Amino acid sequence: MRVLAVVRGTLFGTALLAAGIVGWGTVGPALERAGWRAELLRSEPPSALPVPVDGVDPSDLGDTWGDARSGGRSHEGIDIFARRRTPVRSTTPGIVVRRGENPLGGRTVSILGPGGWRHYYAHLQGYAGHSTGDRVAAGEVIGFVGTSGNAPADAPHLHYGIYAGGGPRNPYPLLVAGTAAAEAESPGAAAP
Repeated sequence: MRVLAVVRGTLFGTALLAAGIVGWGTVGPALERAGWRAELLRSEPPSALPVPVDGVDPSDLGDTWGDARSGGRSHEGIDIFARRRTPVRSTTPGIVVRRGENPLGGRTVSILGPGGWRHYYAHLQGYAGHSTGDRVAAGEVIGFVGTSGNAPADAPHLHYGIYAGGGPRNPYPLLVAGTAAAEAESPGAAAP
């Protein structure tokens, strides 16, 4: 359904351009974003992901999915602890669909990635300069570890969550799978 809406918008923009109603400078960037968005939605979601925080050893990750949180909530992600201002990288290519603040997550970035999955990065100290609508590459720095929102001031970390098909998905198994895949591909890795 989302792909159909993107295609309709792309066709409408192309018609306006062909009719001379608007110029390429007006429609071009919007058409490029619509095409990239459609490509992301058609792509298969990842089966493995890299750890999004620089210098964090995968063995330091803990599966905190479902843990109790204030207000009767449960944890819908993984907390990755690191020093304040450590770079946070996008785990996938995508489009920044939201960059802003909220009371729980503080400074956040949400990226639409392959398969229509939304990757949510929260408690950031600061942003790396992206705006809503910008494309990002996998591995590109999007922000820095912090304690914004409801994060304790003495526990800088990244809250990383994934939302797929309207609901949350545990990122921990994907990060563990990504680590195993990276180790298997690295030079000098033992052959199976």
